[in-house]
Amino acid sequence: MEINYEAYMKGLVERAKKAQRILNGYSQEQVDELVTAIAFYGTRPDFMRAVAEQTVAETGMGDVEDKIAKIWNKTIGHYREMKDEKSVGLIEYDEKRNIAKYAKPMGVIGALAPVTNAENTAVVKPMNAIKGRNAMILAPHPRAAKVNLFVVNYLRKVLKKFQAPEDLIIAVEPEYVSIDCSGELMKQCDFVLATGGAGMVKAAYESGTPAIGVGTGNDAVYVDGTTDLGKVAQMVRTSKCFDNATSCSTENVLLVQKECYDAFVNALQEHGGFLVREASEEKAKLQAALWPKWPENHALNRHIIAQPISVIAELAELEINQNTQFLFVEENGGIGHDYPFTGEKLSRVTTLIKTDSFEEAMDKMEAIMDYMGKGHGCGIHTSDDNKVEKMALRMPVARMMVNQPQGVGNSGSWENGMPMTMTLGCGTWGNNSVSHNVNWKDLINITHVSRTLPLNVPKEEDLFTAEFIAENSKPL
Repeated sequence: MEINYEAYMKGLVERAKKAQRILNGYSQEQVDELVTAIAFYGTRPDFMRAVAEQTVAETGMGDVEDKIAKIWNKTIGHYREMKDEKSVGLIEYDEKRNIAKYAKPMGVIGALAPVTNAENTAVVKPMNAIKGRNAMILAPHPRAAKVNLFVVNYLRKVLKKFQAPEDLIIAVEPEYVSIDCSGELMKQCDFVLATGGAGMVKAAYESGTPAIGVGTGNDAVYVDGTTDLGKVAQMVRTSKCFDNATSCSTENVLLVQKECYDAFVNALQEHGGFLVREASEEKAKLQAALWPKWPENHALNRHIIAQPISVIAELAELEINQNTQFLFVEENGGIGHDYPFTGEKLSRVTTLIKTDSFEEAMDKMEAIMDYMGKGHGCGIHTSDDNKVEKMALRMPVARMMVNQPQGVGNSGSWENGMPMTMTLGCGTWGNNSVSHNVNWKDLINITHVSRTLPLNVPKEEDLFTAEFIAENSKPL
């Protein structure tokens, strides 16, 4: 029997709209009670373990213990940032301009979720939506449909316990999960929040519905040798190994100053890295394992994405030792289509490029972004603030991490001030509408109420210097 996705989604949206109209009448205290409840129940140990185990079992990606840590960190992190923040009624008054700002909900948010973060998205995104008095319909990746439904049904019980409409959070049922169904969701909802691959994001922006989507990750990081290389190697291991590198923010390419190159190779090896040399048979086999259809296309082998290092080694026929945690591959031949290791890998594999100077490193970093990942992020390990400033001024990225693990820092951590997020806006560089870490504040409309001020028409001499006026007084 052919499924009528348009009718199916119409039913879900009608349910969500009805629930949202009720939430629209909630006070700030009532809204905050709901997000508090979601944060609390969403981080109960039994629930987190059940979600983590189901996610790994269904998707075949990631690590259970790391996913438990991710659920707790991201849920509590998001909650800490929205706690006591105003999202109902008057939220701000600008005395200088005599403008009052009132928050209004967007309505029904259509949330598209990636398979790599299935365990967390279904908790955090609804919490953000409800903070702004929105309802949310979650359309998961097909390989995460069951765990998405499990999480949503659990949160619906939380809503019921606190006498809130359960249909504030709705999951697309597993049998309906498809590209066609997601397309209907994007057409019929009020706003689209899309996290996933480039195709999904492009579809979100082309849906005709206002949307926020995120770009492809391929973060490059420069190491100049002026900081502790052992600590840098440890940070790389943290990023590359956490949840088997499901994060799009992990260090995909390491640009290493030639003077510290050999020492850094040793440091990476001491911290569980396995070196794959330039022009070696091992490199050829690893490339074939990661991109089996190259050079026709650069589609990653889904059997290596977010897998344990043992699986990658077996597929690539590499003989690694029992202490190996990740692979790092030398790539000094070039950057771009003919050198796939300079692209995103979504696995415990990173790339090492030797650079002769900071300027050369910046040139190569830009070339890497032009190939893949522009707008997403970059990083630097240095004690030289001048290099930080130069990189910040030059690189086309929305976020830049200094002396910290890239994969942990980009989306917000306990050791930096980046807003916690599951959606990393990449600006126009990455064909996105925003260039910041998306949170609940992106899911509200604002009414600006303007009252009059005393007449204040500027005089020409208040705006332009006397010298400028004198020099430009003659007609053109």
